Amino acid sequence: MKKSLLAIAVALLALGACTTQGDENKQEAATADNGQAAIENIMTRTSIRQYKDQPVEDEKIDIMLKAAMAAPTAVNLQPWHFIVITDKETIGVLSGRQPTNAPLLIAVCGDTDKTTMPDGNGKLPDFWIQDVSAATENLLLAAHALGLGAVWTGVYPVMERTAEVANVLNCPKNIVPLALVRVGYPDEAPAPKDKFKQENISYNKFGGKKE
Repeated sequence: MKKSLLAIAVALLALGACTTQGDENKQEAATADNGQAAIENIMTRTSIRQYKDQPVEDEKIDIMLKAAMAAPTAVNLQPWHFIVITDKETIGVLSGRQPTNAPLLIAVCGDTDKTTMPDGNGKLPDFWIQDVSAATENLLLAAHALGLGAVWTGVYPVMERTAEVANVLNCPKNIVPLALVRVGYPDEAPAPKDKFKQENISYNKFGGKKE
């Protein structure tokens, strides 16, 4: 009887180990699939400038904004502000010399009031540019993942353009528009550009070759 119980216990342990191993294999496969999907999303994203006459759902706008605010930020200062623009007249005014049929613009701005170190000692006055740029790229990738098309149109540091956009959007002095991102359902399918160039890579020091 004892031997039978021992055999059953061993069998159950073996079954548990197999199940655990199976779960681990499934988890590893899922992780690999998700990783491949993320890389594919990065590699296939491209600038879209023509859009269908179809509004972008609020739910997708929220996801893009959450993705943007998941970007890395120096000392976690999060020095950004986003202005969501769906008013056609405002979109037309902001488009200036580059008219667009995009149903949505998102002004990605820096908040210079959020550049003070958490302890109050010292500032990081220019890091907002890096942080807000990272947020803009996250927004573009999220748009692509959601089946939308988008294009980054630069504003800052062209000061005349920065002042113009800030004026249209009634931005206070501390809110600096870095970019206007046009978003919508794509009405074109340009091929992604292969931008990889080995000559833009050095190892260990500038000009260093791979060993």
